[in-house]
Formats: sequence, C-alpha cells, structure tokens
Amino acid sequence: MDIVFTRRSGWIPQVIREDGELKLMLGAGADANHDPRTFTFSIGEAHLAVIREDLARHLLLWSAVVPLCDAAGTRGRLDEDAAVALLDPILLAAPTDVDAAFRRIQWAMGPLISHGADIDLLERGQVCEAMRSATETSDAKRTQKYYADRRRAERGQVLGLLDAALLMYTGQYLHGATIPRRLPDAVNPALLPEVMRVIATAEQACAGMRIGRDPRRGKRGTDKRDWQRMEATVDAAVRRAHPELVDDAVRTVSFLMCSEATDRARSRPMEDDEEAAGDRAEFGESARKTSLSFTDDKGVEKKWLRSHSRTATAEFWEFVGDHYAGTNQVFTIEDEAMGEGIQLHFYADSVARVTTARKGEDGADPEYRVEYSLVDGIRGYRKLVGAFVRGGCAGLDEHGCWMSDAADLERARRRRDAAG
Repeated sequence: MDIVFTRRSGWIPQVIREDGELKLMLGAGADANHDPRTFTFSIGEAHLAVIREDLARHLLLWSAVVPLCDAAGTRGRLDEDAAVALLDPILLAAPTDVDAAFRRIQWAMGPLISHGADIDLLERGQVCEAMRSATETSDAKRTQKYYADRRRAERGQVLGLLDAALLMYTGQYLHGATIPRRLPDAVNPALLPEVMRVIATAEQACAGMRIGRDPRRGKRGTDKRDWQRMEATVDAAVRRAHPELVDDAVRTVSFLMCSEATDRARSRPMEDDEEAAGDRAEFGESARKTSLSFTDDKGVEKKWLRSHSRTATAEFWEFVGDHYAGTNQVFTIEDEAMGEGIQLHFYADSVARVTTARKGEDGADPEYRVEYSLVDGIRGYRKLVGAFVRGGCAGLDEHGCWMSDAADLERARRRRDAAG
C-alpha cells in the first residue's frame, strides 16, 4: 500500500494505491474494542484531482461517507457501492447539485464543524457556501460546543452571555457531568466581573454550611443530605439575586459550591462532628467513656480505650466505614462497665439505647430497658454517637424522641415516610 495524498489532519481520509488501484482510506466507526475501524473504497483519477485541489469537497465527501462506516458496525463490511455512488455527486457536480445531494443523504455535521464550516449555513443546507470558511486543521471543541448547545436547546435551555460564561468558568460548558473547577482564564475578561458577582452570591449563601462525612458510603463518602441542603440553599439565593440565569447556569454554580465543600470534608480526619463538639463542656471531661466495644451485624468486634491516640467517635466511624455493607447495617457501641449501649439501625434511620435496669444476681439474667428513636440521616447518627461517648445514655435525652415500645417506633416511621 502506498500513500498517494494526505493532509495535515490525520483524520481526513487519505488516498492510497493498493494493488495498482486508487482508493480512499478513512478511519471511522469502532470495533468491539472501541478502536477506530479502517475502511477503503475505490476512486478514479478525476476524483483524486478534486481531492488534491479542493479541501471543501474533500471534507464534504468525508462527512457523507461517515454514516456508511457507522452503519457497518463493529464487524460489518462497508457498503462500497453506496460509497462509490457518492463520488461524482459530491466531487464533480455543481455546487447547487451538491447541496441538493446533501438534502437526500445522511451526512455527519461534526467533521465539517470541527474544520471551521459555517454552522448557520450548514443547518440551512447550504453546504458548499458553508465550507468557504473550512480549514485543514480541526478544532474538536467547536464540535463539542455545538452538540452541547443542541442538547441544551432540546431541553429548552438557550444560553445567554452570562450563562455561557458561568459554564466556562466551571469547566462544564461541554460536559455537564464534569467535576466543576474555577477557571477564570476561560471566561471573556469583560464578563468575568459579572461571573464573580454570581459566585460571590453563592459563597455568601452557603457560608458556614458544611458537608459532613458518611462512612456508610466508603472511606471518602460524604453526606448526601448535606449536599442537597447546600444545593437548595445556593440555588435559591442565586435565582433570587440573578433571575435571568437559566437552570444550567444556576446548577453549575451550586455544583461548584457543593463539590468544593465535599473536597474540604474529605480532607478532614474522621473526628468528632463540629455540632457535637460543643456538648463537651456540658458533660465534662470526667464523664467521657474510658472503654467501649464496637460490634457489627456480622459479629465483628473492636475495642476502644481512652489511652488510644484517636477519639472513640473517630475509631467507631472508621469501623463503620470498614464493615458497612448492604447486608451489614446494624452497628452497636457498648460500655460494658456501665451496662449501657446504643444500637444504630442504618437500614431504617433509627436507633435503640439500652440501659441495665437491674443487674443479674444469683444466676438470674439482668433486665434491660430498651428505648427507640428515629434518626435524621448520618448527621443525626453522628450527634447521637458523640453524645453517647461523652455522656452515656443519659446524654441522649435531648437528642431524640425516645419510645419504649417498638410498635410506637414503627408507627412513627410510617408517619415520617408518608410525609416524605
């Protein structure tokens, strides 16, 4: 195989000579391993002459052949007859006839856009006129931007200048699922002050809010409810201060705030929650536990002693992170010396506290008092654990509505679930 003609851009089809025959060779579609497939079909000397001299016709032929390559799938053959049938109408016909041919066939707009074609003219079917601005080098982001805008338009989202600038600032213009970042250099300098005013609105709205850790979601897991609270707060503030913004622009700002808060949470050690730390003075250092036992629903146990370098709460939540699973959602903290403990039911957002009502004597079993309470997500659990570590079951009185009957708990749970 000899290469007869090629352009600087590696994706534009090449002309090769194989066994004495001229062929057009292009990479398109994908095989079963998601690698590009290579296709060839025969061309004539007259076609080669146009391909050499006319970049626009060369690119138009490429865009017309791409759908045939896609139709071949991962292992099918290119419909060479259909490909050859495109040569004369695209390479040798008058411009008006080329435009008419493109109204009859399937063609790929992406390659033309990336090589500088006029998008408005392409959409009106004036393909030859649109290709007057074509370049041999490509800009893939131009195509990505076009399809991103088209997807937004299908959802009724038409971006204004500030909307687009905010999406550029967060790096989410092309891909909404991209983790947002702060990219001031990507924004038109004339629009940057407006962008920063929107960002300042969001920062002021969520000042003091935080996203806590959630060991149930892994070592780096964070609280989904905290995310939702911060997202709702930022959304409301930004919409109130900047009502002209479209949904995508508002969403990218709240996504940025929540993502940054999540990063801060993951960089912190798994220690006591700030909300619980304020209770330390109430119980006093002497009231804190000196020895605790952690267990899970599978019988795994871990001991914590006050002499350990880390707090009991930190070690307990690390224990949860190591062992939590879909079939392992009940965890217990027990103070054997005091005869009390709490059992966390993660599957039901509830907790039980257990205290010894009467110690067993003369071979009799001890009697226990069990009380139940609903819990408001992982933040509620972290408050309960911190309060128990510092003040035992007595320290839990203000952290729940405690019921002695499991049936009352179930009724309360149903009411909560019905209320949404």
